Amino acid sequence: MRHSPIDAEHRSLGARMVPFGGWEMPIQYSGVLDEHRACRERAVVFDVSHLGSVRVGGPGARAALQWAFTNDLGRIAPGRAQYTHLLDPHDASVVDDIIVWWVDDEEFLVMPNASNTDRLIDAVQEAGEAHGDGPCAVQDITGDRVVLAVQGPQARAILATLLPDAAAVARFHVAAATYGDGAAGWAAGTGYTGEDGVELHVPLVAAAEVWRGLLKAGITPAGLGARDTLRLEAGLPLHGHELGPGITPMQAGLAWAVRFDKGDFRGREALLAERDAGLGRRLRRLLVDGRQIARSGAAVSVHGAVVGEVTSGNFSPVLERGIALAFLPPDVADDTTVTLDVRGRPVGATVLGTPFLASPSPASGT
Repeated sequence: MRHSPIDAEHRSLGARMVPFGGWEMPIQYSGVLDEHRACRERAVVFDVSHLGSVRVGGPGARAALQWAFTNDLGRIAPGRAQYTHLLDPHDASVVDDIIVWWVDDEEFLVMPNASNTDRLIDAVQEAGEAHGDGPCAVQDITGDRVVLAVQGPQARAILATLLPDAAAVARFHVAAATYGDGAAGWAAGTGYTGEDGVELHVPLVAAAEVWRGLLKAGITPAGLGARDTLRLEAGLPLHGHELGPGITPMQAGLAWAVRFDKGDFRGREALLAERDAGLGRRLRRLLVDGRQIARSGAAVSVHGAVVGEVTSGNFSPVLERGIALAFLPPDVADDTTVTLDVRGRPVGATVLGTPFLASPSPASGT
């Protein structure tokens, strides 16, 4: 079990720690509902150091990433970030969903999910050897930094009092940032909550100082429990639930992160075959008829016939209703009434054609 470099800071605040993706991380401090509301109303900070950080650099770096991932780096440039997917080459399943920070002409920071760093490194190295157009160095730097996600409608205003350059980074842009006593890092206008915010890539030497400074400025510490309810309200997928083995980008409603017109990429042929054959299911949002929580695996029925199952479900603190995501047949229309099996009890829900929240911030990169 790995631990965040600022593990002691979390424990000193009385955080409840849980295993997650091979790490022990804080799931809550004061409570999930309080931390969720603090993010929607003001600002919170998450320690997301369990996410991977892989530096890919050299003359062949861009070509390697362009072939390894689904999105098109030709649509962005240095100083920008992009959401993309690493696919299984055989069935186009999403091995991982990834944020790429293009930090310099020939240097990228690639951010995989906690448990997928090794698979991503293998895929990028393979891409560099087979499809690169020059030397490409791939280095796991996860242990050399802390990543702090500052999120919420007041996140940038509060952050500007401490780190004005980081606070000024536009959404899905990346810039160099200085932390502590001159430690060089990065900041990006990215996040996973449906709110605006900035993710800070902080060298270890300054990590505890930056964390304490954020809290002293009035930003609320939040754990992975609130991060999960926030991303669910925003309708964002979680690897292992809405993405993973057997799930393709098109099934998950993320076809916009795939650019067939850029040329060949890993998994392209399998994904084209699915597109041509037609989807057998797609991810939908469900609004529950009350406060009940339909957990992952709960059956979804229409007119008494099981047609799918819930992938993620929880209570929405903003809507004060149960909400869920589920894979359903493509012919299930918006506003269809469905029945969920919640621990053996039938509970009604409605298929939504609109987001759970009226105006969450855009969650995707170009």
